[in-house]
Amino acid sequence: MSNESAIRREVGTVALMFTGLGSIIGSGWLFGAWRAAQLAGPGAIYAWIIGAVVILFVALTYAELGAMFPESGGAVRYGHYSHGSLTGFVAGWAAWIAIVSVIPVEAEASVQYMSSWPWAWSNALYVHAANGQGELSVAGLSIAAVLVVIYFLFNFWSVKVFAGANSAITFFKLIVPAGTAIALMGSGFHWENFRLGVHGGPHVGNVASILTAVATSGIVFSYNGFQSPVNLAGEAHNPGRSVPIAIFGSIALSTAVYLMLQVAFLGAVSPERLHEGWAALEYSSPFAQLALALNLNWLAILLYADAFVSPSGTGVTYTATTARMIYAMERNGTAPEVFGRVHPRFGIPRPAMWFNMVVSFIFLFFFRGWGKLAAVISVATIITYLVVPISVMVLRRTAPDLHRPLRVPGLYVLAPLAFVLATLMLYWARWPHTGEIMLLLILPIPVYLYYQAKAGWRDFGRQLRGACWLIAYLAAVAALSWAGSKEFAGHDYIGYGWDQLCVALAALIFCRWGVRSGWRTPSVEAVINNPNSPPM
Repeated sequence: MSNESAIRREVGTVALMFTGLGSIIGSGWLFGAWRAAQLAGPGAIYAWIIGAVVILFVALTYAELGAMFPESGGAVRYGHYSHGSLTGFVAGWAAWIAIVSVIPVEAEASVQYMSSWPWAWSNALYVHAANGQGELSVAGLSIAAVLVVIYFLFNFWSVKVFAGANSAITFFKLIVPAGTAIALMGSGFHWENFRLGVHGGPHVGNVASILTAVATSGIVFSYNGFQSPVNLAGEAHNPGRSVPIAIFGSIALSTAVYLMLQVAFLGAVSPERLHEGWAALEYSSPFAQLALALNLNWLAILLYADAFVSPSGTGVTYTATTARMIYAMERNGTAPEVFGRVHPRFGIPRPAMWFNMVVSFIFLFFFRGWGKLAAVISVATIITYLVVPISVMVLRRTAPDLHRPLRVPGLYVLAPLAFVLATLMLYWARWPHTGEIMLLLILPIPVYLYYQAKAGWRDFGRQLRGACWLIAYLAAVAALSWAGSKEFAGHDYIGYGWDQLCVALAALIFCRWGVRSGWRTPSVEAVINNPNSPPM
């Protein structure tokens, strides 16, 4: 029995959608409204809408590929199918970094909310700092580490146990945020807050601040869970039907909840706390502290409980999906064989789970606060959106004979638009975040070269030609970010407005290059020749 056939197809449509919703509604709702308000003030409402629109365009391309390749860790494999192993490695590395780091950030979120409990020992779990850059203490980190282990244990025996538990948790996670928004809006709403600017004074729409909030405040990070149904497509009953419903259903429901929460947060803050504007507003557990200020003690208690349930549900989900991503990397030939082993009885890639838990601990101790790690995750997440729109167009050309349970209409308009929007969002993340993430993507290249040498450099030239567009793209976007306008922390060599135009034009050029660089890879050939066999 092959490893892929050992993976159990036990997850139904509703459970798959709840997996996506459970990934989306995690710690993002607990902190995202506060961080977005710090950056954009009342403009944060528009930031959530923009984020949802961009994610929806990207999700359209994911939906077609997720239904075409219903395999575990699928999002890691798409670049490998369309452009070869090097593109697949870079894209897979970015996707894995973006998602494996979510596991510790969810644990940090739970502990950060604990720090506002009314006891001295809990207050000592978190040390405040300006701009949401506070850190957990040693005691706080220890509790977070225990939570990471609990997420691991939830997934250790069966995906069916995971899916069932996650559906129950997600129902709770959906009700509590919506109920919180309604309770806050009904208990003390200050319409004058919507006229207050980020740094005090009257609110003036600042487009740059709104766009930066989309990229770095946790909005992209909050929506990224739509990928979970794709990564678990190999365990779905009917992926052609289940994957698209799960993706779009989870995005629509979460957008409605996030907008309600943002409006509620903006209106519930006491005007006395806003003398210096939204940027100076500091919280360790935003919604719980707002509830206490409004004497909604019952709501505060519920929020403190949900501060464990919501992040833990997402942490459990990502522990499952990241294990499948490592499993997929091994099948790409760029990870040790041990990570491709699946437990014969439980159908779980356990060695990959152990590895991800160790990596989670590393992230936990290097990025000790939700604000710091969420910003890193947000930029890495945007990079994961870049290859998929290109891959889906390439595969329409190079593999037209592949069965497509879902064929997205208007793809040749939607996919380039998704690529341009994702590129702009990467630019909005501001320098030097863009440069730091590009450097992070270069670091593992020696690992790829090691496996190429081990394989005798077979077809290396073609793999390199298939990836040149992506390497040049990452360098070009980093350079544009460095030279861009001061509104996005660049050196202002390109003025505001013109910088957006330059980035969009560059994206279109690289989009065309990327599509032309794709080829009919051996992996796709294997799928076409052996449609009933596991993809290689």
